[in-house]
Amino acid sequence: MEKKILVVDDEERMRTLVRDFFRRSGYAVLEAGDGLEALERLDRHRDIGLVILDVMMPRLDGWDTAREIRKNSSVPIIMLTAKSDESDELRGFELGIDEYVTKPFSPRTLVARAEALLRRTGNGEAGNGRLETAGIVVDQNAHTVAIDGRPVELSLKEFELLTYFMENSGIALSREQILNNVWNYDYFGDPRTVDTHVKKLRSKMGEKGELIQTIWGMGYRFTAPKPQP
Repeated sequence: MEKKILVVDDEERMRTLVRDFFRRSGYAVLEAGDGLEALERLDRHRDIGLVILDVMMPRLDGWDTAREIRKNSSVPIIMLTAKSDESDELRGFELGIDEYVTKPFSPRTLVARAEALLRRTGNGEAGNGRLETAGIVVDQNAHTVAIDGRPVELSLKEFELLTYFMENSGIALSREQILNNVWNYDYFGDPRTVDTHVKKLRSKMGEKGELIQTIWGMGYRFTAPKPQP
């Protein structure tokens, strides 16, 4: 079955370019010319596996569209923008954007980024097991997280970040290590991206967020409590 992608851009030429490259790679592609149309498409097609979202659009821009999507969906989002300001990139990550691609870009690179995201988003393909500690259960096959029996909705990057922390429990991890392993490609942006994601992850984890400890000047360490004798 073809994986379904939604391309959201007010420029028809850009939508056509992206659509054609993805179709040649074997994907089903839906299109939307603005944020409101994108939300309607997502509501009608619940099997959309990835959203490619432009920032500058009429009626509802990319930022507000992403904010609306994240209210009830963790579908992976790649944000397209003509801006290269790092503050814009951080803003995107704060909204739960999974990847950030600056125009102009290579369509082949965009497809490769999308394929990497889709491989990591479940359907039994990305995960390889179950992690459990301190009441936190990460099911990599089902791509779900529960804390003390309560389901917790995480974005793709937050899920991968928590998984990486739990797989490396007790180990001090630098921001560079986290970027290289969680973002899964050579990342040349601001390392504060890690801080932004950790802040949101801690917030969603409630009291268990305290298990992610800050190592000042270096990075973070996930420390699970020792079992009582």
